Amino acid sequence: MADLRNYQSRTQTGEMIDQGLRSYMLKVYNLMALGLAITGVAAFLSFQFAFADGQLTAFGQAIYLSPLKWVVILAPLAMVFFLSFRINRMSVSAAQTTFWIYAALVGLSLSSLLLIYTGQSVVQTFFITAASFGALSLYGYSTKRDLSAMGSFLVMGLFGLIIASVVNIFLGSSALQFAISVIGVLIFAGLTAYDTQRIKEMYYEADGAEVMGRKAIMGALTLYLDFINLFMFLLQFMGNRK
Repeated sequence: MADLRNYQSRTQTGEMIDQGLRSYMLKVYNLMALGLAITGVAAFLSFQFAFADGQLTAFGQAIYLSPLKWVVILAPLAMVFFLSFRINRMSVSAAQTTFWIYAALVGLSLSSLLLIYTGQSVVQTFFITAASFGALSLYGYSTKRDLSAMGSFLVMGLFGLIIASVVNIFLGSSALQFAISVIGVLIFAGLTAYDTQRIKEMYYEADGAEVMGRKAIMGALTLYLDFINLFMFLLQFMGNRK
C-alpha cells in the first residue's frame, strides 16, 4: 500500500508540473504573439502616416530622412537592454508594459522595410517565418536531446555574423551580404530551438507569481527576437524589392 501511495503521489506531482509547464509556455507564446502583433500594427500605421499621395509627409521625412532616424533605429536596442537589465527590479505589469513599448518601437523602425520591399513579399516572408518558427520551437520543446552544446556554438556564430555585417557596411559586397543572410537564417533557426528548450528548463513549479511572470516576459522577449531576426534574414534574400 505504501508503494502504491508513493506511486500515486509521484504521478500527481508529475501531472501538476506538466500542467504548470504548459500554462507557463502558453503564456510565453501568447506574450510573444501579442508583441509581434503590436510590431506589425505599429509598422503598418507608421508607414501609412509617412506617406500621402505618393509623397513623404513631414512625419515620414522626420523618421526616414532626418537625424531623428537614428533615434528610431537605436531606441529599440536601448529599450531591450533596459528591460534585460532591469526586469528583476520591475513589477510584472511594468515589465510587460515595457515589452509592449519595445515592440511598438521595433514596428516603427521596421516600417522602413515597406520602402524597400513589396508588401506582398513582406507578408509572404512573414508567414514562411511563422511556419518555420513554429516547427523549430516545437522541436526545441519536445526533443529529449540536450541542445546546450549547439547553443554555445550558435552564440559564437552570432558574434561572427555581427562582425561580418559591420565589415560589409564598408565593403558593400552583394555576395557577402547573401552569405550573411543565409548564415543568419541558419543561426536563428538553431537559436529558436535552443532558446525554446532553455525557456522550458527555466520553469520551476515552486516559483511565485511575480517570478513566473518575469520569466515568461523574458522568455517571450527572447523568442520575439529570434522571430524578428529570422524574418529579417529571410526577407533579405526572399523579398522582392521595389
